[in-house]
Amino acid sequence: MRNTNPIYDNGSQVNHGFQHEEQRPPPYAPPSGINPALTQYPGPQNPQFLYQNPSPPYPPERYSPAHNLHQYVPQAASVSTSQTTTPGLQRSAKLAHRASRRKKWPWIVGTVAALLVIAGIIVGVLWFYGVFDCLQGQRCAADNKCVGYSQWCDGKLDCPSGGDEAHCFRLYGSNFLLQMYSNVNRKWEYVCSDGWSNELGIKVCEEIGYERETYVGYEKIGSGESLDFMLVKTDALNMSTQSFLSKSSSCPSNKAVALKCIDCGRSSGSRIVGGVTVQSKGVWPWQVSLQASGRHLCGGSIITPYWIVTAAHCVQEISNARDWTVYAGYLTRSEMRLAVGNSVGRIVKHDFDPRTNENDVALMKLNRPLTITNSNVKPVCLPNKGMQFSAPREAYITGWGALQSGGLSSESLQEAKIRLIDRTTCNSRQVYNGQITNTMICAGKLEGGVDSCQGDSGGPLVTKENSLWWLVGDTSWGDGCAFRNKPGVYGNVTYFLDWIHEQMRKY
Repeated sequence: MRNTNPIYDNGSQVNHGFQHEEQRPPPYAPPSGINPALTQYPGPQNPQFLYQNPSPPYPPERYSPAHNLHQYVPQAASVSTSQTTTPGLQRSAKLAHRASRRKKWPWIVGTVAALLVIAGIIVGVLWFYGVFDCLQGQRCAADNKCVGYSQWCDGKLDCPSGGDEAHCFRLYGSNFLLQMYSNVNRKWEYVCSDGWSNELGIKVCEEIGYERETYVGYEKIGSGESLDFMLVKTDALNMSTQSFLSKSSSCPSNKAVALKCIDCGRSSGSRIVGGVTVQSKGVWPWQVSLQASGRHLCGGSIITPYWIVTAAHCVQEISNARDWTVYAGYLTRSEMRLAVGNSVGRIVKHDFDPRTNENDVALMKLNRPLTITNSNVKPVCLPNKGMQFSAPREAYITGWGALQSGGLSSESLQEAKIRLIDRTTCNSRQVYNGQITNTMICAGKLEGGVDSCQGDSGGPLVTKENSLWWLVGDTSWGDGCAFRNKPGVYGNVTYFLDWIHEQMRKY
């Protein structure tokens, strides 16, 4: 199995264990790669990063009275077969059958009674443990308290942990349309732009998980159809969810709020299709190098000035935040050796399973924010709800990973263009034989030739939509590097979106 564990400059590996919607109940070919010069050496012998190689049974007998054939039988004749089923015998058989049925009734009644007793016991146990006391609501995630549906997103904290008011807003689609959860209709609804303001926008962005300092603004977007809107009360600007009313056709402008909480997904500089050394710092401004003891071990993606998305297997063994340093805005490792970097204050790891590579995502929070005022350091956009990234969409991978399987990390940042691969195809027997779950995305080329490799772990898999770049995945695992029928596997960021926002709110 290709191990995309972090590696040191000498090739030794750090992690040996490896790597790697919608209605919710109340809220909550020829090889082409990095180094074209190596195309004359196809095959696994010359793998490189971003990396190119070229009848049913019979029924039982049962008693049945013989029919009277109305046949004349001489008196002198012996008793015929028809005489063996006399009316007396028929009556005896019926009596025996009735007696048999009477004997079955006590057994049937007893069985039904026993089942009712067992069912009663089960119901009693479930009731004792509180299973049925929350039929008209949902339990708070942190403290198990039952809160009625009408209490979710009503502007009042009913869960001691505040969970009932923590998942009330979200952004939808590539236009960043704002949606709020309606506890009346129990569904997500757009927010009417009438009465909206930047003060409200900032507070909503903070509730989603973004910092106040990153707020951009809002736009009014016409829906082109009649929708149910959440309408702002003009006399309420305290930003509790009581500031909204759920009404259909009560938005005079029929325009929804499109909210930008952060300027993300913008790239500058030139890009060479097919995969080469990156020549301009502004091409992938969200790419960072995660280093421990002065050595590059993994990649990561900037999503806010404070937060970095990476892979959970990167921090599986080196889990102390103080051991890590983040370098942003650089193309070469030699540049980073002369730089200071940003220290890490907290690491939040998902429920990663190193046996199956499930949930291979983690977050790093920096002690001080990155400066994102220049084009060299910018965040990538987290995918919004409702965005679907399906095969064979084009995507890019970047990193300082090994140029061949088991080799040293690259001195310069590398890039390559690949395509998303359908999960059904990736789970076929000749590819990964059912190992790909909903927490994963396959991407690469089935014929081989271009792939991520050791040292690229945690780095971004991005795609472009609506003129912006979106973080589709984080580099996780795969068999070998750029082998045929063994594409790269990435953490599914869309699947992890709620978890990511929850950590951003919490910390």
